[in-house]
Amino acid sequence: MHSPRVLVAVDLGKSRCRAVSSGPRGTGDHGAHRRPVYDGIGAPGLAAADGVAAALAAILPLRERLDGSISAVSVGAAGAWAAPEAAFELARGLAEAFQAPVAVTSDVVSAHAGALDGGAGVLLIAGTGAAALGVDGEIATLVDGWGPELGDFGSGSWFGREALRAVLRASVGLAPTTALTDAVAPTIGATAAIPAWLSTGGPLPRRLATLAPLVLDAAESGDAVSAEIVAEGTRLLVASAVAASSSSRDVALHGGLTEHVWFRSVLDQALRAAGHAVAVSAGDALDGALLLGERTDLPHERFVHRAE
Repeated sequence: MHSPRVLVAVDLGKSRCRAVSSGPRGTGDHGAHRRPVYDGIGAPGLAAADGVAAALAAILPLRERLDGSISAVSVGAAGAWAAPEAAFELARGLAEAFQAPVAVTSDVVSAHAGALDGGAGVLLIAGTGAAALGVDGEIATLVDGWGPELGDFGSGSWFGREALRAVLRASVGLAPTTALTDAVAPTIGATAAIPAWLSTGGPLPRRLATLAPLVLDAAESGDAVSAEIVAEGTRLLVASAVAASSSSRDVALHGGLTEHVWFRSVLDQALRAAGHAVAVSAGDALDGALLLGERTDLPHERFVHRAE
């Protein structure tokens, strides 16, 4: 008896590499046969030095987890938007390794396809970083996703950075006192320990993002300083969503910040006030990768690099 042929979808981020497999699916069967097959370490991104080699090293271990023959591999990889040549090189390397057709695109593109079920609209991502991708027919616009030094406005790392700035300024009388001083203390210690905390440990954006829920909780509880930070972060996120499309009014939301119930409500209200409708996400980046692995007629196709 032959093992079933499966489509393998990969979501390659900077911290995690996740993969699922799926057999043939019918209309309206979005994601129903998805089966987790791998959860490992990510890669720095295809735009980084030796990005392709790192991506291959992150993805290839999943071969040991597959018990059937592979019909195709579809990958959404961090950095692919900024490094299309590297994306195509990764597609060729994976096609040789798996002996199957391979599609590689940006993780933002696969997330958009999953959230909007392959259709038009805007995906606003508010996680450790932040970005908005609008796809309308022949026009696609990516706003932000520029990294913590130049962008990621309204992201978790942005909220964490603004929280520490507020605490430091309050400590010397340059800004009002804030509940954030006590809120960050269990994680960081006294205010004087902030510089040392910033210079030690893992990647700074990820560590800063761990402080974002503290800002959201403090704002929900009535802390004026936190409320100002949340208001500005919301404004920045909505501005990115609006700039991503001049025609579509549907906005799907992804990212850890959008899982905070109170902040999700604040963001929903702000988007509606800007004339946009918040769409229910049909799926995630892995669902999008599966969709792009099955179909070549979607508006995302121009951003997909294929090899056999």
